[in-house]
Amino acid sequence: MVMSSSANPGGPPATNVYLRRRLLVLAGLVAVIVAIVLIVVRPGASAEVQPSSVPTTTTPAADAEAEGTAECSGTQVAVTPITDATTYAPDAKPMLSLSVTNTGTTACSINAGTRAMVFTITSGTEIYWVSTDCQQDATDNIILLEPGKPITSTPFAWDRTRSGPDTCGTDREVVPAAGVSYHLTASLAGIESADTRQFILS
Repeated sequence: MVMSSSANPGGPPATNVYLRRRLLVLAGLVAVIVAIVLIVVRPGASAEVQPSSVPTTTTPAADAEAEGTAECSGTQVAVTPITDATTYAPDAKPMLSLSVTNTGTTACSINAGTRAMVFTITSGTEIYWVSTDCQQDATDNIILLEPGKPITSTPFAWDRTRSGPDTCGTDREVVPAAGVSYHLTASLAGIESADTRQFILS
């Protein structure tokens, strides 16, 4: 057997072949790096925006910061009676609530519990219903009332009946309807609303 005297009988590869191979390797590396960057960075993607919380409409829990704070006075608090409509169909029950706003410049404390709330419904000069006539499980809730930040109580339904201290636990008389106009007055911690809320029962 005749052995070749050269390990590479064809001679060394041409320079342009080496360059072509190196360019292919570099191109492959660049492609890998670009792919990694795209996976990590994800151009065009944005951070997910969480929906804003909806502000609460119920009376907040007792506030520890209210301790030691001066009580709200009638000159710095405005109470507003609220109904969920101005006209009610024969089978609809008015939802009653109130809001209280600190109209002053400094925070004050106030009892926003059900024990401190009084809702009164009148028509003309006659009082038809008062929330405290047969109230049960009344509670106190001392809160810190910040200036310009209204607090609204939890609405409750009025059953369209006449109340009185002697009507508790009995069938109450249904109030007149068919277009009769009524007025709601609200008070909180002895501070009465300056205006009434008018509504009509059909």
